[in-house]
Amino acid sequence: MIRLILFWLVALFSISNSTELTAQSTSKKNDSLPSVLSGFYDDLIEKNYLSQAALAFRKHQLPDNVLDWRHYKSTLKSKIIEKSAAVTYQNLALNMQQTGFHQLKNYSVRNISFQTRPSVLATANLYVPDGEGPFPAVLAMHGHWPDGKSNAVVQSLGHTLALNGYVCLVVDAFGAGERTTLHGTHEYHGSNLGASLMNIGHTLIGEQISDNIRAIDLLSSLPYVDQNKIGATGASGGGNQTMWLSALDERIQASMPVVSVGSFESYIMKSNCVCELLPGGLTLTEEAGVLAMIAPRALHIATALQDANPTFTYPQMLKSFQNAQPVFQMLDAYDKISYQLFDTGHGYWPQMRQNMLGFFDLHLKAKGTGAPKQEIPFSLLSNEQLMVYKTGHRDSSVITIERLAQIEGRSLIDTQKRLNGSDLKARQQQLQQILGISVPHKSIDVHSYGNTPDGWQRIALETSAHQLLPLLYKKPKTGKRNYTVILNISGKNTSNLDQLAALEASGEGIILADLWGIGEYYSQSAAAFDKNLTRFHTLARASLWLAESVIGHWINNIDMITELIASQDKLASVTLQTEKEIGLAALFYEVIYQKGYQLVLQHCPVSYLFDSRENVDYFGMGIHIPGILKWGDIPMAAGIAKGKIVFENPVSMSGRPIEADQLQVVKSEFERMSRLHKRKNPVTFK
Repeated sequence: MIRLILFWLVALFSISNSTELTAQSTSKKNDSLPSVLSGFYDDLIEKNYLSQAALAFRKHQLPDNVLDWRHYKSTLKSKIIEKSAAVTYQNLALNMQQTGFHQLKNYSVRNISFQTRPSVLATANLYVPDGEGPFPAVLAMHGHWPDGKSNAVVQSLGHTLALNGYVCLVVDAFGAGERTTLHGTHEYHGSNLGASLMNIGHTLIGEQISDNIRAIDLLSSLPYVDQNKIGATGASGGGNQTMWLSALDERIQASMPVVSVGSFESYIMKSNCVCELLPGGLTLTEEAGVLAMIAPRALHIATALQDANPTFTYPQMLKSFQNAQPVFQMLDAYDKISYQLFDTGHGYWPQMRQNMLGFFDLHLKAKGTGAPKQEIPFSLLSNEQLMVYKTGHRDSSVITIERLAQIEGRSLIDTQKRLNGSDLKARQQQLQQILGISVPHKSIDVHSYGNTPDGWQRIALETSAHQLLPLLYKKPKTGKRNYTVILNISGKNTSNLDQLAALEASGEGIILADLWGIGEYYSQSAAAFDKNLTRFHTLARASLWLAESVIGHWINNIDMITELIASQDKLASVTLQTEKEIGLAALFYEVIYQKGYQLVLQHCPVSYLFDSRENVDYFGMGIHIPGILKWGDIPMAAGIAKGKIVFENPVSMSGRPIEADQLQVVKSEFERMSRLHKRKNPVTFK
């Protein structure tokens, strides 16, 4: 820090007086603001995260003896359940209801619903061979194909398995099929929609695990199913579900994940669904550890050689396969783990289904050698035929992501309202933990790249994470001790030039910064993947896998910037002018560090409560924090923060303006929290 302060002071006093912005300069476009770094770009964020992921892969070695393995497996299972928030209900009634029946040649298809959580129903199709049984059974899980269980790729599994003597259950994944926001309308259950579950302490992957365990409960309860001969399969996201379910539920005797096995390392800086995200997963294990949990039961992996998804390629699959294989061998199950390569693209193709039939015949029927088995021809049913409810007439107990987030969110907020003020230090530590900033990044050097003709000093802070934080700086006039730090969600070059001119005319010091993942501090790799996705999708997923968060990174950046100001003037007055989700980073920064800075939060949410699926992408995916509403809501954070806080044009989580009567309710809650935490400075709304 001494080196940082000396460098900064020398740099400040070596520059000439800044040139004030003139009336003429305010007419310039925002791109008239200078760049800090050179035109040649090296993606430091990607390099840093790939390095962390590679290190994690290397560190996660599996035990080489049975005793240690059993302990490892037990501990890992507990941690996966904790991080995913998966739940089981051993004594909960299934309440299966049949709403449709289709008799086909040698088998039938039944449209059913069943209870997965108390008063929560899932929709499904049950394919049943003719006869009394008992039959072996297979749970088939679907990926991101339209119409969920009814999609041709998915229902084909049900038809071919039933024709070959298996009961097959296909369930709509949470937020897909008939479980979307608007019944009968397809939607993507990932991105901001699925990520919103994290704010209430749930995860989309955990919801799927919970549903699928209940699906095995259902299969086990059917009198015509042999509960000792149950298998699981699925492709893409369905293959991912297959792996997690089979690792956690030992009733699965044979597991075949298709075009889904890679490595957790390969998820980093790639774009997969949040239903494939385990928060903190790479701090627990690698994918080989999850695959190994299936031993000594049968595991057969299908990989497509032409798969366009870089996380599911043959080299990535092979790394995990080879690391899991020794555990199978150690448990005398060397012949129970295998893989097959297919010269296809991403999907569950006919040749894969034939391979699947041979695999299940061997391990669930003790027939054949596991070689592919020719399919019996079948005809598909329409989406309408397979729907459990007629469009628009869905049972209200089929809860959607939107509804679950609202119900659980309100419950958590109500619980917080009943609590009295708690220990500040404990709250700060809890917040740091869920934000993933237990070891804050710090500035280790200041690099000055000279002044521009209009007086901007170009600076980059070198961080302890080997990153460069670019800043534009104008020092305050002699005798002034005020600084305004402007942090825009789209980068410093979107700053309002008229406002900058007014600030300089007042004599204030000005700092414009591009925070982590923004402007000159962006990631080319993430931007390429995010082209058709929510802002910060790739960075948010990568951060969460590594038990970090986007907001946590921004808090570190803000801390470095304010330390820089303090190194020049310890008594400086600082205003953090922010917008959208960066406003939450500034607010949480004040909660943790208690600096007493003024916060101007523009278009910032006043609550983490999920209010509407409509316009769900108003904020980027970096806004979501696992379990934040279990910690407390935004009014509580404002009550704990020390400095003056101004909300300008406050909004809901979907960007809806907070106005009129609702604003009065919001103000009342902020005032209550301020009194509870003995806050001295006001929280105002404009």
